[in-house]
Amino acid sequence: MVLTDVLVGLAILVGLLGVVVPVLPGTVLILAAVVAWAVVTSTTSGWLVLAGVTALLAVGTVVKYAVPGRRLKADGVPNRTLLAGGLLGVVGFFVIPVVGLLVGFVLGVYLSEAQRVGRGRAWPSTKVALRAVGLSMLIELVAGLLAALTWLIAAVV
Repeated sequence: MVLTDVLVGLAILVGLLGVVVPVLPGTVLILAAVVAWAVVTSTTSGWLVLAGVTALLAVGTVVKYAVPGRRLKADGVPNRTLLAGGLLGVVGFFVIPVVGLLVGFVLGVYLSEAQRVGRGRAWPSTKVALRAVGLSMLIELVAGLLAALTWLIAAVV
């Protein structure tokens, strides 16, 4: 049981890192680790912890899209700008090791906004989009940390 807890804890830690470094599916890793733990423990409290963690991560996922999306819409940044950022982020990931995802995303958002509103107003729109993405990551990280804390309390007690 101790080995299981250590492996699950490591998987949750990797999931939390995956929230910050968007190469890994952070929330999915955290949920999968807690599912594995609940299956191995096969106790009522294990299943209750799984239900709580699932609820926390589900709410976090909904909020991470809703709140920044509303802010972007209020500031007039269209979804196509984020799509362009995402596409160039993927290209950047393969072209520039380590930082290419971030560089590609920023470049994609800037180019899309430059085409839409002109070069003079593109950077302020890009900053709005970057803040929204940062807020989204923060929301997902908080949900992941709450899920990790929920599991940790159950594993220790």
